[in-house]
Amino acid sequence: MSDTKIYRRNTVVFREGDPGDCMYQIETGMVGIYHDYGGKNETQIATLDSGKVFGEMGLLDHAPRSATVVVLEKDTMLTKISEESFLAFFEENPYVILDVMQQMCNRLRMTTKAYTEACHTVYDAVEAEKSGQKKSPSLKERIQELCRAYRDFRFDLFY
Repeated sequence: MSDTKIYRRNTVVFREGDPGDCMYQIETGMVGIYHDYGGKNETQIATLDSGKVFGEMGLLDHAPRSATVVVLEKDTMLTKISEESFLAFFEENPYVILDVMQQMCNRLRMTTKAYTEACHTVYDAVEAEKSGQKKSPSLKERIQELCRAYRDFRFDLFY
């Protein structure tokens, strides 16, 4: 069953770790996707507005939520799509399937690129260490960036 509801600004729609039992479509307004919401390492991963969906991965794989979603605009209207109404929703809105697939492909490409860069950086650092070479400034910068990314641990792919 799907239902549409208006949410006030700063309302938490779901939290990181909650069960992934539904998804949402934004009818009007905007939401923010956060890692460690309210914690010392809070990171805003993305903002989504009208027409976008979120929570689809949890609904598809039944895994716990990997991010927290918070309403950013007053009177944001969201349609909650339950597992029972999932197929009917896409039958009524077939264009949304393509949008979801494009979003997931983009996230996968970004993650693959970041993973490949991390592998190259680690390899270059190990090779420099083995040969006793001093690490170049560019390699040091890459290592620092990799450490920052790990510390911030952005879930760009998993909201």
